[in-house]
Amino acid sequence: MSRTGTIRRTAVCALLLVAAGLRLPLLDRRPMHADEAILADKFGTLLTTGAYPYDPREYHGPVLAYLAWIPAHLTGRATYAGLTEATLRAAPAAAGILLALAPLLLIPAVGATAAYSAAVLVAVSPALVYYSRYYIPEMPLALWTALMLAALARSGIRWRVLAGAAAALMIATKETAVLALASAAVAYFVGFRPRRPGWRAAIAFLATLVVAISVLLAPPWQWGVLAEGAGAYVRRGAAGGGHAHPWYAYFQWLAGWHYSFTEAPILILAAGGLVAAWRTGSPVLRFLALYTALLAALYSAVPYKTPWCVVSPLYAMALLAGVGVAALGMRWRTGVVVLSAAALAWQAWIAGVPKAADIRNPWAYAHTGVGVFTIRDRVAECARAAPERQNVAIDVYTRENLWPLPWYFRDYPNVRRWRQVTVPGRAAPVVLVSPAMEPDLARKLYEGPPPGERELYMNLFPRYVELRPQVEVRGYVAKSLWDRVEQARQ
Repeated sequence: MSRTGTIRRTAVCALLLVAAGLRLPLLDRRPMHADEAILADKFGTLLTTGAYPYDPREYHGPVLAYLAWIPAHLTGRATYAGLTEATLRAAPAAAGILLALAPLLLIPAVGATAAYSAAVLVAVSPALVYYSRYYIPEMPLALWTALMLAALARSGIRWRVLAGAAAALMIATKETAVLALASAAVAYFVGFRPRRPGWRAAIAFLATLVVAISVLLAPPWQWGVLAEGAGAYVRRGAAGGGHAHPWYAYFQWLAGWHYSFTEAPILILAAGGLVAAWRTGSPVLRFLALYTALLAALYSAVPYKTPWCVVSPLYAMALLAGVGVAALGMRWRTGVVVLSAAALAWQAWIAGVPKAADIRNPWAYAHTGVGVFTIRDRVAECARAAPERQNVAIDVYTRENLWPLPWYFRDYPNVRRWRQVTVPGRAAPVVLVSPAMEPDLARKLYEGPPPGERELYMNLFPRYVELRPQVEVRGYVAKSLWDRVEQARQ
């Protein structure tokens, strides 16, 4: 074994250890985000029925659920109730680890220095680490995109087949794949400037794409439904709704403006890499530079913005950052990479674990707070004390989106959800309510049951509890059950 080979194997092992060390530990520590819980519920349907309920207009493609099936069955968790946060998040974490190695596929095209530098930055990027620990489709989408870029950087039919398969996986993972595909198409023709059409390669790409989409999503005769779904996403992206942000929002989040975490080393090096790539005249480097610029522009132009959407553009920026490192003088490269990696890795751990649900963390967007643990634990305490145990009745009165509460209540079969309060009749022993519906609930508790059957209800929570910022949940427990809880504590 040559000295160079030994060094490279050692570097790959080190990358794996760093990437895994930031992504795998304490995956169950952070509260479930509402989006994670909804996707977990859909994955539960896959476990129960063997089929994924794909809706082209909502909740994205089935690939994330298919990936989650692997750790779920390896750990023997084959039911929705048996799932854990760590089981669900293991698949995106694995995708994030592989994404850190993906730049190495570009070594023949961009050189070892650029590829390894980019890999280091991907491994320790706070945003890429943070969303590797999330059960959402962003990290698998970025991984398939990375494979497509690496395949397009090579020539030959087999590489176009790989590119087509990766493109299909992108589409079957999340609809925003069209932004990366459009950027890659334009960048490819401008960067490589093919003098004649490569029909065989194009046919190989398209044939693989069609077959893979037919297997993963729907056969061609049902693609009209997929087109309708794509139109729904376009309209949603253009409207923005509650997630409308200015064009510069992604750069603001990445730079850490008004926040404690920053991707500034990657942004600065990527800017240098952009200039260096265009000056070299290398078709591959021009392709990557133009792809990154176009993708960032497209994402910025869409009014609908959520921080996790930055994952794919950030990976592309990290590739350019590696090119920027390679353009530095030999005496500067090691110091720049080591200092940048150390600063980013420290932030990645803080953002990913102790500050994972902190509102001061730009990546914790509309995130569930630790108050959900108070709700979970107090309801569990009541269930343990109740004669019915897990079958205790729980009423939830709200017109708001209280996800991820259904995830935390998945072990309770008698949870009833109400959008309005009907006064007649008895309430459940455990009641959760949004503040706006509390006056109606008070009438139900003390006017609904006939005289002589009315029961006092006690506060379930000792203090103000927020499910997420500005979403308060209040709780009450019947006095008879409260007494059993108090007795069990003694």
